[in-house]
Amino acid sequence: MASNEEPVTKTKKPSDSAFKQQRLPAWQPILTAGTVLPTFFVIGIAFIPIGVGLLYFSDEVKEIVVDYTNCEQKLLNNNTKEYDISSGETCAKIIEKNSNAECHCAVDFVLPEDIPGSVYMYYGLTNYYQNHRRYVKSRDDNQLLGHLELTPSNDCNPYQIDKKTQKPYAPCGAIANSLFNDNITLYSKSDGWVPLLKTGIAWPSDKNIKFRNPPIEQGGSLEEAFKPFAKPPNWKKNIWELDLQDPNNNGFQNEDLIVWMRTAALPTFRKLYRRIDHHNSKYPAFQDGLRKGNYTLNVEYSYSVSGFDGTKRMILSNTSILGGKNPFLGIGYIVVGCLCLFLGVLLLFVHVKCSKSTTEMINVSPRTPY
Repeated sequence: MASNEEPVTKTKKPSDSAFKQQRLPAWQPILTAGTVLPTFFVIGIAFIPIGVGLLYFSDEVKEIVVDYTNCEQKLLNNNTKEYDISSGETCAKIIEKNSNAECHCAVDFVLPEDIPGSVYMYYGLTNYYQNHRRYVKSRDDNQLLGHLELTPSNDCNPYQIDKKTQKPYAPCGAIANSLFNDNITLYSKSDGWVPLLKTGIAWPSDKNIKFRNPPIEQGGSLEEAFKPFAKPPNWKKNIWELDLQDPNNNGFQNEDLIVWMRTAALPTFRKLYRRIDHHNSKYPAFQDGLRKGNYTLNVEYSYSVSGFDGTKRMILSNTSILGGKNPFLGIGYIVVGCLCLFLGVLLLFVHVKCSKSTTEMINVSPRTPY
């Protein structure tokens, strides 16, 4: 017996729903003088005081910048055992000739006013494009999580495997290979050496989640875990030697490495290098900040910037409730606020002078001139 059911035909027609047939309710603003002019005035009146406040808090931040790119080499004085004899040659040229050379230099500077509160030391680089696409990709996040049994990612090329020993690099990639490795210390001529902390400089989320050391067997060491791996070609130390005094700040969890691996968006940038220890009872002179006076910046110069025409700076700064010094944001708010007020006044003048009254608009006829 034949079936009376009609065969179901396939169709590409969308279902009859409000979403697929574009019948959802919508709202479109009607731009009239009554809606546009108040918006301009409200934005202008709100943005200007916000910008003034941002500028005020930015000016509250005290900072000093010391450029040490071309500092002269200091030689060791055999009598005092200190580096105080100038060779007349810059460390930049010495490192450019021999990347493995050791060079010490010192830069004297004056702190013109006290820096109160918690003081931080940054290093700054210029003309350094950490945002380059291939550079940003040149890392292996699985390896940085301590999974050393995995072959490093191909994104790390050409810093994936050491061609001489056939050992994979740990950490691999161009970002890790270019790690900033200058050793910077600070000396106050009135209060002595400034105590600096190596920890507390990285984001807690990076330290606790994104970077992990490989598991260590009972009785083993971090050195044994990294033995099958080679250090990046530009490194002078192995990964397990970054901080031998603090095992929680060594290996992949070294905070200098973690800070460097968070790439900068602009070619001129600064990264947190050290925190001044304000709670050490051995250094009472620094418990309330940094006093004004004469200081010396001592540098073990290792990081070459001459290849990309860059510069190196050391920055000492405190912070406000809004963070570091950033006048651009305040200036931006003030400029936008003033521009909105100007446009509001201009459009109000045009509206008053050129617009037609309600009576004129009602009495529009085919003979009305336009």
